[in-house]
Amino acid sequence: MTKRALITGITGQDGAYLSRLLLDKGYEVFGAVRRTASLNKWRLVEMGVDQDVKFVEFDLLEFSNILRVIDRVKPDELYNLAAQSFVGTSFDQPIYTGNVDGIAVTMILEALRTSGNNDVRFYQASTSEMFGKVAAIPQCETTPFHPRSPYGVAKLYGHWITVNYRESYGMHASSGILFNHESPVRGTEFVTRKITVGMARIKHGLAGEIHLGNLDAKRDWGFAGDYVEGMWQMLQQHTPDDYVLATGEMHTVQEFVDQTAEALGMPVEWEGEGLHKRAVDRKTGRAIVVVDPAFFRPAEVELLLGDPTKAATKLGWRRKVAFTDLVTMMAHQDDRRIGDGTLRY
Repeated sequence: MTKRALITGITGQDGAYLSRLLLDKGYEVFGAVRRTASLNKWRLVEMGVDQDVKFVEFDLLEFSNILRVIDRVKPDELYNLAAQSFVGTSFDQPIYTGNVDGIAVTMILEALRTSGNNDVRFYQASTSEMFGKVAAIPQCETTPFHPRSPYGVAKLYGHWITVNYRESYGMHASSGILFNHESPVRGTEFVTRKITVGMARIKHGLAGEIHLGNLDAKRDWGFAGDYVEGMWQMLQQHTPDDYVLATGEMHTVQEFVDQTAEALGMPVEWEGEGLHKRAVDRKTGRAIVVVDPAFFRPAEVELLLGDPTKAATKLGWRRKVAFTDLVTMMAHQDDRRIGDGTLRY
């Protein structure tokens, strides 16, 4: 019998990669989307799966709607990937972020419980931002949480309510504590694509410089295509649980710039310190990356480094794409898109 999966946030980066993975495995995939005048499906188009996904109107903050969709679709697996996912935006929209990233998780779980669909396997997209002001290096499933943004706080609520429903009602509910994962279809609002798109535009003479925040921030960056495999693996386990997915490696934003520059054949050298640090194109002598205080967070998360031992041991999950290959992949894709005019946002 064909399995059915319902995915919220299907038009985002992870939703697109997960859709392709599940369709390749023979699933019937339903995409939960908000009712809008026009549906932005470009990531699904790029993955070649836009015609294979069945879309259903779904509002994360409307309980009756959630109940009806679950009753109509009757999913075997439900992946909750939808979120207000921009850390910076969460400081400007803390209430909305709390509702979408926290309360909405409760609504979905309660809808599953009250509809009698306790046998549906549920995945909650948690985040390394929940660790925030880290209490240990590296961070694993038992590391204490100390979120440093409304986004991290809201996601922590979503994480703990998932644990609560699992323990209280015996639901097969698991959370993936995913560290930063990127790809050529990452949103351009995120610093990684901001860098690869910005430097490709500079290479093609379409921009002058990129403004970035904390160049010394350290992150554990992996490939989104690897991470969605871990999501699926979690829901295939007999016993639900929570897992960290990470590479176990840490790189600075400055290193991401350096690797992008190398991939695009425009190496840079760094000048100055602190707010006056800048990257200068060796060929032209022009500053192409500058520090802008406007992009600093009110409360900075200086470093995140994950320990994926549990996922490796229990799921058999391991990342496949290395950091340098990930950055090169993203840079080359954006270079091509800028060159042929196919860049999408």
